[in-house]
Amino acid sequence: MMKQLHTTHRGQMLLYVILLAIVVACMVALSLCDRPKETAGMLPSGGDTLDIAIEYSPVTYYTYDDTLGGYNYDLLRLMSRNAGCPMKFHPVVTLEKSLAGLDDGRYDVVVAQFPMTAGDTARYAFTQPIYIDQQVLVQRRDSRAIHSQLDLARDTVWVVKGSPMIQRIASLSREIGDTIYVHVDEVYGPEQLMMMVSAGEIRYAVVNRSIARAMASRLPNLDRSVAISLSQFQSWIVAKGRQSLCDSLNRWHMQAKRDTAAYLGLQRRYFGGTFPTLAR
Repeated sequence: MMKQLHTTHRGQMLLYVILLAIVVACMVALSLCDRPKETAGMLPSGGDTLDIAIEYSPVTYYTYDDTLGGYNYDLLRLMSRNAGCPMKFHPVVTLEKSLAGLDDGRYDVVVAQFPMTAGDTARYAFTQPIYIDQQVLVQRRDSRAIHSQLDLARDTVWVVKGSPMIQRIASLSREIGDTIYVHVDEVYGPEQLMMMVSAGEIRYAVVNRSIARAMASRLPNLDRSVAISLSQFQSWIVAKGRQSLCDSLNRWHMQAKRDTAAYLGLQRRYFGGTFPTLAR
């Protein structure tokens, strides 16, 4: 019996290693695709085309075989078609890289898991809310699993570099009256951090609930029941001085909402329901 359990455990760990290898290969492929543009000092597409940095994640943008998908990707395509505005998508893995491209003018819009906070509105312009999300703790379902934010005292959580989640955890530390240590990962996105938790390489990660839910069937050994934040609006990010672009995106978003069948169909497809406060 013990031999059978040991063999099963080894098989699971081998599967996790293979999954991580596939993710790393995808990240390398994406970076190679971007490299010629970066080396040449990538210039905006020009004309009416919008250059959109879009985060590679199960909710925002993904590839499966020859299919492209993701709630934000499909919504932007619907808006592009309705408004007659061409859009060019630039897949990115790290939030920091996409924000740097927004700052230096390579991108017009950043679409990523980036909850809007009061501090961030001083640096960027944000569109009207696209959907509602929440930050949650991801951990393995085992005897060491915690059930309260208080249990994070003097422990370490992993987050993506550049994420507002860092500020939220600092606030949470003050609220519980003890230190929660944060490891800021400079390489991986939220999906990869979840896989590292699943494989036992790290103990905790903080990601958006929508991503954790989308990954649930692929990583069934993870728990996402501990909330780290209240529900938060998710918006798209535009450079601070480009309010007219932000207004156009908001107008196109409202037009997409009026295409009721397509708009609500996207919500049901990616979130299993509709957003009562955002559907009108």
